[in-house]
Amino acid sequence: MSAGSRAPDGFHSPATPHRAAEPVRISSRDNPLLKDLRRLARDGTAYRRLGRLWLEGDHLCSAALNRGLRPAAAVFAESFWAHAPKQLAEAAPKVFLLPDALLAEASGLESPAPVGFLMDLPEQHSVQAGLASVVLDRLQDPGNVGSILRSASAFGFGQILALKGTVALWSPKVMRAGMGAHFALRLVEGLESEAVGDLGLPLLATSSHRGLWLHQAPLPWPCAWMMGHEGQGLGAGLDARADLHIRIAQPGGEESLNVAAAAAVCLHASAALKLSAQP
Repeated sequence: MSAGSRAPDGFHSPATPHRAAEPVRISSRDNPLLKDLRRLARDGTAYRRLGRLWLEGDHLCSAALNRGLRPAAAVFAESFWAHAPKQLAEAAPKVFLLPDALLAEASGLESPAPVGFLMDLPEQHSVQAGLASVVLDRLQDPGNVGSILRSASAFGFGQILALKGTVALWSPKVMRAGMGAHFALRLVEGLESEAVGDLGLPLLATSSHRGLWLHQAPLPWPCAWMMGHEGQGLGAGLDARADLHIRIAQPGGEESLNVAAAAAVCLHASAALKLSAQP
């Protein structure tokens, strides 16, 4: 970890180990580690049972390292190990080498990656009051959720509240879509809708037919944007809690925006107003 950096809340980050002199070679399909990798790659909620995350591919692995995190173990394809970048090769206290074909069998990717990290699952957070947040109400599509996490991180929102019924935040598909944003955010899963009251922030809801136009609205900061189910929108209880309802102008005539696109527009609008208010 670089001087002055620290692991995000909830993660434990041991000191950087030296490159393992004797990596462990695995050649059996029945090896317990390989079985765990298969579960983590293919079952979106397996991380909850196993207490581990499987970061597949050099981009996700590097994103974690750049945030000051260190994996519990690194897994390499044999063909890649000989020329693996030092940053990846020296990241973990344990290194496992697998034949390329065997590692590919455990992959959740269309084009299997030659490297991955096993990380300890971070401790479950509680809701932090006053922190600019995004509330996810029963979102089902991993791509949408990952994209929203990326937008939240990019536009200065530090916390995600995932209500019950939302796709698992640490599932492989959401992590791939998030492209490393997970490691910059405080993630709280499995919440009841009443938890939004713990934020102590203005609650903003998007709407296609009522409320202030986004480009004219005096958006508060910090705030919490609430994003609803792809087909059903926000639940009635959450909608009733909203302090502001916001509409996005769509002069092209489309009926509505994809929830990830709407989130990106709204979160950017909040960030832009915040920046314009600074000296």
